[in-house]
Amino acid sequence: MKLSTSERAVSLPLVLALTSISFFMVSLDALVVVTALPAIHRSVGGSIATLEWAVNAYALTFAAGIIPCAALGDRLGRRRVYVAGLSLFTVASALCAVAPNSGLLIAFRAAQGLGAAAVTPLALTIIAATFPPERRGTIVGIFGGIAGLAVAGGPLVGGVVVQGLDWHWIFWINVPIGVVAVAGSALFLPAGRGPATRLDLPAVPLVAGGTALIAWALVRVGDSGWGDIRGIAALIAGVALLAGFVLRERTTAEPMLPLRLFRVRAFSAANLAAFCMSGAIFSAAFLTAQYFQLGLGYSPLATGLRLLPWTATPMVVAPLAGALADRMGTRPLLVTGLLLQAGGLAWVASLAAAGSSGYGRFVAPLIIAGVGVSMAIPTAPTAVLSAVGPADVGRASGVSNTMQRFGAAFGIALVTAVFAANGHLGSVASFTAGYRPAMFASAGISLLGAAAAIAIGRRAAAVATSHPQGLEDVRATETQHVAAS
Repeated sequence: MKLSTSERAVSLPLVLALTSISFFMVSLDALVVVTALPAIHRSVGGSIATLEWAVNAYALTFAAGIIPCAALGDRLGRRRVYVAGLSLFTVASALCAVAPNSGLLIAFRAAQGLGAAAVTPLALTIIAATFPPERRGTIVGIFGGIAGLAVAGGPLVGGVVVQGLDWHWIFWINVPIGVVAVAGSALFLPAGRGPATRLDLPAVPLVAGGTALIAWALVRVGDSGWGDIRGIAALIAGVALLAGFVLRERTTAEPMLPLRLFRVRAFSAANLAAFCMSGAIFSAAFLTAQYFQLGLGYSPLATGLRLLPWTATPMVVAPLAGALADRMGTRPLLVTGLLLQAGGLAWVASLAAAGSSGYGRFVAPLIIAGVGVSMAIPTAPTAVLSAVGPADVGRASGVSNTMQRFGAAFGIALVTAVFAANGHLGSVASFTAGYRPAMFASAGISLLGAAAAIAIGRRAAAVATSHPQGLEDVRATETQHVAAS
């Protein structure tokens, strides 16, 4: 008689390898596209808003899908939903590679994001259910390293691929890896389920549609002015959908986003800080990868290398900051980190000038911004989860991941609106004219996050210390937040 995967012995190294490959791939795609944007613009055309949606379409569907996909995994089987998400991501990657115009590219990026929303939470859930508790800390540490490598490698890999081949290959390389990962996951990952909770499916289009409309409206009015009727109508419609989402979450028995958690000041403040942290780093990466190419004339590969003082810093600093947070609490590190990031980004903006040469002047502010966000990456999720009791850690984890993904989308939308109001892609001078105020806006987002972090208070660290199991779940969630950043 043939045994199912759940009935035969599971190879722990193989489970770790399969989930790690998939997790790295979907994490990498959050930033791999940023150094390819100028090449994509030359190929399919469009404005700065078109380039924005090549990133935001992925981020928005990723954000909206995390909690529903995790719930579907518990109900329908984690391996089944995980494999379905990985399959969707792989097929959508191939479709992105052959997209003939910007509209279809954006649509296929949205499909990629939905697939990633299934892979990310379920990869960690499968790992946590497969490995014994005494080994989970080591495994989560490995996942954290993978996520950090994806953050650092995204712009660099994008630059290497675009310069060595062309931009289509940043998507084609996912296909053979995805096919192997899908086949291996279907054959060798354990099949497990969780508690069958009710799916709040009507909430998904409300929150996804509302955020997408507001993001589009911000860019529209930034380009055309506040007299643009379509932009204002989209903004009103987006706010109405989000209001409907809040109303539903207040009345439904099993909400997708439990609003009662936001009555805890530390929880709300930590989520706002994480929202702003993600918005600042994604928007700044979106802008700076283009400035180095369109404003300073560097190649895609040279751009990826020159971003490393900023993007590679979390691999070194984030683990140290996480350990330090256990001793001194999350608030000092989170406030200081977001202030450093704001200062570094503002310094980069002040140095930007049309036609200027020399990369060296950017190294110090990029390192400062990198150290800052590296301090915030592990402490923001810790602060979020430490603000709730052990029974709410799972829901708080989903909320925190979702808020950070939405933060990335809103950050890019906001700075794109600022850019469009002050410059355009037509020349070096016009690009720089938009880049400077847009980067100052990124710094302002980080500054807002620092102000929010002040409100966290001291209680969060005390709650974490008194609930060891909660701390273990905090560590697992930090991995997802590194990827999100």
